[in-house]
Amino acid sequence: MKKKDLILILVLVLISVAGLAAAGFLQKDEGAAVVVTVDRQEYGRYPLSEDRTIEVSDEAGRNVIVIKNGQVDVTEADCPDKICVDHAIIRYDHETIVCLPHKLVVEIVGGDTSDVDVTTR
Repeated sequence: MKKKDLILILVLVLISVAGLAAAGFLQKDEGAAVVVTVDRQEYGRYPLSEDRTIEVSDEAGRNVIVIKNGQVDVTEADCPDKICVDHAIIRYDHETIVCLPHKLVVEIVGGDTSDVDVTTR
């Protein structure tokens, strides 16, 4: 290998490292969000870091979703079985709460991942 070859390799490595560093700085990190969908249409997207109460009402029924301390819970529903209300609080990426009678899905996206693969009651 000649001296010019080594310089060329070094320049290419520096350009690659600079490109990766720039991509890391420019990448927008929105953080964790709660996505609420009703009948497969996005109803709203809310930051997991902000405490709030969301009421979802339509002809199918009513649900109350509470985001508090980085956790999400469905606290009220007028569906007959109330499985969504009895569901455990969610806090990790891709965890969901579903209310089938109201076609409601509450999902966390972009959050921390859980160390646990599966839990049962």
